[in-house]
Amino acid sequence: MDLGLHGKVALVTAASKGLGLSSAAALAAEGASVAICARDPERLAAAAAGIGPDVLAIPIDVTEPDAPASLVAATVERFGRLDVLVGNAGGPPQARALEVTDEALAEALNANLLASIRLVREAVPHLREAGGGRICLIASSAVKQPIPTLALSNTARTGLWAWAKTAAQDLAPEGITLNLICPGLHATDRVRHLDFHGPMGDPAEFGRIVAFLCSAHTGFLSGVALQVDGAATLGLL
Repeated sequence: MDLGLHGKVALVTAASKGLGLSSAAALAAEGASVAICARDPERLAAAAAGIGPDVLAIPIDVTEPDAPASLVAATVERFGRLDVLVGNAGGPPQARALEVTDEALAEALNANLLASIRLVREAVPHLREAGGGRICLIASSAVKQPIPTLALSNTARTGLWAWAKTAAQDLAPEGITLNLICPGLHATDRVRHLDFHGPMGDPAEFGRIVAFLCSAHTGFLSGVALQVDGAATLGLL
């Protein structure tokens, strides 16, 4: 199936490894020009080289308040337009609900809620100019079933889901879709660091699902939190 991504331009954040990298690689494989960012310049350069020749690598921390504006501006300057935004950021440390501190909660909300909102705000004018577009925010299956040891992530990402569900209604009439993709366990550095065990998804397969959500075939698919977790989430909603 042709996903209709040839000639499109995508920005994928926190994409030097893990699910961000697999998403960027899948979009590039479908013919999109891709801009990626990460904090580590060396790892970022290696990731860009592995994705392909038409990649803009921007060493920056997406959680810094001014970073989203800089990222979108650099992408449009290089490629002349923006059609796809895939928002991603590293997850916060482990903590149970009554262990969270004000400082840790503020950091989690900045990284996993506010950074995505800032990205969307900066991207939307360019998506409008392009006549429509796709926004896919990488969250967690925890928005459907909270993980007891990840209270910080549960809180921030569920807040993002509430915001995205609201924003999707505003954007739909303009041909801009906004969805969350909610991974369960995948074979990434993050999951290995957390020492979680169980059946693991393939990051490359996850990336291809992201590419489909960002494709020409999903114009009426918006306001969805799609769990990609091998049926691990038990809830019905």
